[in-house]
Amino acid sequence: MKRWMAALLLALPLIAQQTTPPAPAAPREAKLPQPVEMTLDNGLRVIVVPKHDLPLVAARLMVKAGAAADPRGREGLADLTATVLTLGTKTKSAEQIARGVEALGATLSADASWDSTTVDLSVMSSNLNKAMEYVADVARNATFPKDELERERAQGIDALQASLAQPRVLAAVVASRLTFGDAPYGANLEGTPKSLAKIERDDLVKFHAAHFRPNNAVLVLAGDVKADAAFALAKSVFGTWVGPAAGRPSARRPGGPGDSATRVVVVDMPDAGQAAVIVGRRGIRRVDPAYLQAIVANSVLGAGYSSRLNQEIRIKRGLSYGAGSSFEPRAQVGPFTARTETKNESAAEVASILVGEMKRLSTADVPEAELTPRKAALIGDFAQSLETTSGIVNRVSALARHDLPLSDINRYISGVQSVTAEQVRKFAGTNLSGDSNIVIVGDASKFLEPLKQQFAEVEVIPSAELDIDSATLRVRKEKK
Repeated sequence: MKRWMAALLLALPLIAQQTTPPAPAAPREAKLPQPVEMTLDNGLRVIVVPKHDLPLVAARLMVKAGAAADPRGREGLADLTATVLTLGTKTKSAEQIARGVEALGATLSADASWDSTTVDLSVMSSNLNKAMEYVADVARNATFPKDELERERAQGIDALQASLAQPRVLAAVVASRLTFGDAPYGANLEGTPKSLAKIERDDLVKFHAAHFRPNNAVLVLAGDVKADAAFALAKSVFGTWVGPAAGRPSARRPGGPGDSATRVVVVDMPDAGQAAVIVGRRGIRRVDPAYLQAIVANSVLGAGYSSRLNQEIRIKRGLSYGAGSSFEPRAQVGPFTARTETKNESAAEVASILVGEMKRLSTADVPEAELTPRKAALIGDFAQSLETTSGIVNRVSALARHDLPLSDINRYISGVQSVTAEQVRKFAGTNLSGDSNIVIVGDASKFLEPLKQQFAEVEVIPSAELDIDSATLRVRKEKK
């Protein structure tokens, strides 16, 4: 024990000298098996990534239509369609589907994003063939039972009413409206209580018939399966799938422009215990050549504990439990948001910090001592995402959704490494330093005056008069 204590005492000065963590090691390229693909006669694209270290397979059937295809006034339709998709087919009830999938030791789920709707499967490779029959059945033969729809819609409305009472959620919805106006991206992906109440079973049937077609879909499989076997399986369960004769309906431009003028909007919620603050603006498309520059710039600004926003707002000033930012590249230009929650009294100060840090990124090159670890964080997250079959499917299907080369997955690490400090500065100058919308949801009486001292025009909307179904954000008053 004495020798151990003596060694510790000798080591303490050396420990004290180590004030910063060691530099990250040089990154290594991820070794992902080369995806193999073919297109069936009916137009279904099939992609296979063999990975035989574990007897597991993840599969995703991705349809290239999501919430951006929701008709106006029926926002939330794609999300609700995905929810009810697995709850009944022409030959099986929701219970029969659930029991059959469970008996195979598999998981089956469906989900909708802005630009796609997916059916996901995870299963042991020995049960893949049988499990894929369930994927094909729900995708091709969903009947959308009315009782299941009514139950899921009621639960969805209840969930929305609860979540929209939270300043954080409400601020995000308002920020989308300011950025994209009445365009589809300006809506809430899950819809609103008002829009969900309008959706009928026939709406789900029409959405499914219009968009679920083989030449508008991609099937991705990763794991313990050989390419030839996967292609044969795809032909077996999807080969006779035929889409409707009519073409797909023309969609509204999802990312149409919102208001031309920058707005500072306060939603007054007197009972809010704290304020949610969001700075939002238009970002980039997923196919933008500057995509990697965007994610590196955001890593510096607001992705993770060591990002600038978290350092300034949480660590240095103690104004929040955390602050962050993100680009959400989509098929069209998606949003950028910087956000945090804070006590009502510090909402104006936090809004100024968010805007200031966005602009500061464009004024000087990021020091290499800061840029290197932020790149390393991105590379580490990427490599970790490829450790599971579902992670591989997620990455590959994202490339396929936007018709990007599948080989990009093996160029990600070198691409991130090649982004320079000068590129980050220039990207920020073009995409982050200009005017942005500001949304604060909270008790306005505690921050409105200092906010007005910082920004020339501030709109205040009482929460009772807020209409998130409209780009005006205000309840239309009846004329007397």
